[in-house]
Amino acid sequence: MSVDTATTGNTVHKDRTWRFPWLPFVACLVILAGVGLFLYPHAASWFSQKEQSRVTELAQEALDSPPYDDPSFRENELSLAHAYNDALASGAIYRANERLATGQGESTSLGLTYDDLLNNAEHGFMGRLQYSALDIDLPIYHGTSDETLAMGVGHLEGTSLPVGGVGTRSVLTAHRGLPSATLFTHLDQAKVGDTFTISVLDQVLTYKVIESQVIEPSETKEILADPDRDLVTLVTCTPLGINSHRILVTGERITPTPLQDVTAAQATSDLPGFPWWAVALGGSLIIAAVYIWRSGYSLGPAKPTGEDQGL
Repeated sequence: MSVDTATTGNTVHKDRTWRFPWLPFVACLVILAGVGLFLYPHAASWFSQKEQSRVTELAQEALDSPPYDDPSFRENELSLAHAYNDALASGAIYRANERLATGQGESTSLGLTYDDLLNNAEHGFMGRLQYSALDIDLPIYHGTSDETLAMGVGHLEGTSLPVGGVGTRSVLTAHRGLPSATLFTHLDQAKVGDTFTISVLDQVLTYKVIESQVIEPSETKEILADPDRDLVTLVTCTPLGINSHRILVTGERITPTPLQDVTAAQATSDLPGFPWWAVALGGSLIIAAVYIWRSGYSLGPAKPTGEDQGL
């Protein structure tokens, strides 16, 4: 008969040996895989936002170097953009059962090319969109191709360039619900009275949300400029994972631009914030490691003490 313990006075001595616990190990792998699947969208969105903030920061640094740092150069760029808008019969239309709006504006100017205007710091970077209530701080690019929308916010060609002005409406669009990026995921939480800002060169424009609506996939919706107003419409799809309907959030410019918005537009982005997903992942790994370690111990035969051996 084996003896599990040896007693000397009131002391119990146990000899523990460690063996690899296969069953707990497999169980922890399954649990960690589930944790990883749950945290992946958070981690991917964090890295995506970090890259988008880096792009914006690099673009802002480029704007502080020649030729963009020359006030006359910036003034000329903005003048060309306004001239383009003046020559544009601006508008867009959502056709039934189409995911993206189609720009309907046509320019009467033969000397202004869309892709060449506001191509600040090159690579199609146009400006910066900030919507602090929804944690949106993203670069704006020319066009709405899949490649563009994978990087940030796309400006819909055929609508006004986002430089402001009565009689203009700029349409900006981005994806929603991507597992790898947040982008416009929270646009459904937009409320009338919210404000967002658009920064182009050294110009900062603030818009107050005046309307948020969801349109049916079968509905045809025109998004036209208003001759008496300065408007910007943010567009994305809904519901998450289905993307059959569209969300249209329209803001009207308020002047003068609030000083805090000007300051925020010139500051480095504070997004994506602290990576809490990394804390959760690290904590899960530590708990799993401790559990496997403890599970590997089993009680072995007791070793006699010195008194038991007559020493």
